[in-house]
Amino acid sequence: MEVLLYLIDFILHIDKHLFELVEQYGHLVYLILFVIVFCETGLVVTPFLPGDSLLFASGVAAGVNLLGYGHVMLVLFAAGVLGDACNYFIGRYVGPPIFSRESRFIKREYLIKANAFYTRHGGKAIVLARFVPIVRTFAPFVAGVALMFPPAFFTYNFLGCALWVGGLVSAGFFLGNIPWVRANFSIIVYIIVLVSVMPIAIEMCRSWWQGRKAKAEVKTSR
Repeated sequence: MEVLLYLIDFILHIDKHLFELVEQYGHLVYLILFVIVFCETGLVVTPFLPGDSLLFASGVAAGVNLLGYGHVMLVLFAAGVLGDACNYFIGRYVGPPIFSRESRFIKREYLIKANAFYTRHGGKAIVLARFVPIVRTFAPFVAGVALMFPPAFFTYNFLGCALWVGGLVSAGFFLGNIPWVRANFSIIVYIIVLVSVMPIAIEMCRSWWQGRKAKAEVKTSR
């Protein structure tokens, strides 16, 4: 419980914790940033790690000369690209053997459907998933399971990561020097988290509504 509370505090007050880490560890902070982003994007079991807010906070730290803007961009871009690549290859390695064993919950038809989806929409899914927490962690894994064409995956992996890292780090870098942003950084983090999870909430509500509508139509037709 204490670990969970600390993690929540770290995410919601990430500017304070990041600045403290810079003071304590200096250039080793780049390694810490790399590990956090790599794990958040590269390991299916760690989707709870901070992503969007960490990128923004890193940009703010660069804006006040605690970190180098170019160094932050390079480190986080490398972490994001390599994280997605790792997740993709894990899915590609473990997916087919799992789906080769037919069971009640794991059916080969699911793999065929996933493969068809990533053949048609894989590029858009990989790019857009970068901006949605949790989905960002699972999308490359599913792409690997679906055996998405590697050159296509890596092309959109690079593009999505460039937009994600470049956009959020630059936003923090240029907006972090605004007094109101610095004074209300926790509010900014809340907004970033809220905006990030909004697509998931909208999709869940849409699915719930469609499910209720389908049930109502079935009852009406009887």
